[in-house]
Amino acid sequence: MAATGADEAVVTLLVADDHDLYRRGLQMVLGQDDRIRIVGEASDGLEAVALAVELVPDVVLLDVRMPRLSGLKAAARIREQVPSARILILTMSDDETDLFEAVKAGANGYLLKDMPGEEVSAGILAVAAGQSLIPPSMAAQLLTEFAQLSKRPSGPGAGVPRLTDRELEVLRLIARGQANKDIARDLFISENTVKNHVRNILDKLQLHSRMEAAMYALREKLIDQG
Repeated sequence: MAATGADEAVVTLLVADDHDLYRRGLQMVLGQDDRIRIVGEASDGLEAVALAVELVPDVVLLDVRMPRLSGLKAAARIREQVPSARILILTMSDDETDLFEAVKAGANGYLLKDMPGEEVSAGILAVAAGQSLIPPSMAAQLLTEFAQLSKRPSGPGAGVPRLTDRELEVLRLIARGQANKDIARDLFISENTVKNHVRNILDKLQLHSRMEAAMYALREKLIDQG
């Protein structure tokens, strides 16, 4: 069981999945981690939105396919109504279309249901800490989807905010699915410096997540699609 330090905040979590057995199993797994507390459960998308508004959790874990309202549509509504909440999409599907739609809905991460429990726990904590999360095996698929947006005749960077050379370097590595610690290692800078660059990139582009930033950059031809 992971211990929680005296000055370490507990991450509050809302779980939305229409399979009761899966929710029970997830509750058992996450119950072993003192850093995470499940504050609500929903069995459909509409209930998830209502509970998110009521509880204002740190993280909302949403299954893609649920009755009454899909997880992707619920994600978009939660993003609008509870902007402080971080959103993780949970699914059995490794379909790149679902992944791409999750990014467009404002999700901060994407987890596959066959991941070990400790990876789900780590993913929740990472997203709560401001990271974006996709399975490494799906990073190439996401880049392929990004590239499909890059068909405009406009020149590189036309009409977009100016990024510094270092911010462009960070953005290239974000687009390849690298985490902050990996970017810090590759660029020989501290992880805190990477976080500052990511924050500046999102502020300049007026976007919510690292994945949205990468998608935007490829669409505007700010970075090499190769």
